[in-house]
Amino acid sequence: MSTIIYPSPIFGPIHSRRLGTSLGINLLPADGKVCTFDCIYCECGFNADHRPHLPMPHRQQVAEALEAKLQDMQQNGPTPDVLTFAGNGEPTANPEFPEIIDDTLRLRDKYFPEAKVSVLSNSTMIHRQAVHDALMRVDNNIMKLDTVDPIYINKVDRPTGHYDVQQIIEDLKRFNGHVIIQTMFMHGDHSDNTSEEYVGPWLEAVKAIAPRQVMIYTIDRETPDKLLQKATHEELDAIRDRVIAAGIPCQASY
Repeated sequence: MSTIIYPSPIFGPIHSRRLGTSLGINLLPADGKVCTFDCIYCECGFNADHRPHLPMPHRQQVAEALEAKLQDMQQNGPTPDVLTFAGNGEPTANPEFPEIIDDTLRLRDKYFPEAKVSVLSNSTMIHRQAVHDALMRVDNNIMKLDTVDPIYINKVDRPTGHYDVQQIIEDLKRFNGHVIIQTMFMHGDHSDNTSEEYVGPWLEAVKAIAPRQVMIYTIDRETPDKLLQKATHEELDAIRDRVIAAGIPCQASY
């Protein structure tokens, strides 16, 4: 199985389908995966196959590494479009996440004020007020909502703790529009969320959340579950058009 375990705390820059030239910030250990989901489509593999031995990076370590990289990019390029919190799991699981966001915004303003700060999250920690407040400060607060069906969630996203999708939706509403919803659409063995059974209720939840944008995408790299297949261009385009018809900007990545 080919999986990706990212360096920590800084990796890239890489080209992102959705965000452009992206400098990655990984708040999880460099030798494994720490996530509150165990998604069958995760490019980092299953949690059990990548148990880390190293600790999460601390605030000072992240700030020092980020500043050194930004100084290098300022001198040698490339210019980043975005600084993206992603990597080996759920970035908001790092206990110093709110403070690290403050440091990142300060360093972004110092070196590349035109760059955006993005967070890719599975939404499981947004009930914590400090996490919510930190996410309100970033440019692109990108939160996952793959479906509203609990059975599908338990088969595909596989939360490692308690997960109430209706509570997640209520917490997403609390961003008052300062949120981007990201959703993975795909085909697989009992894991196809492209039909009306899933798209219709998901779209109603998206309308209730009223995000400033929706990003829908499909599989791009090798997945731990070998039976998964990409959603088609036509399927993604049809879902995208329904979101746009509801008055919400939507971007599809194939």
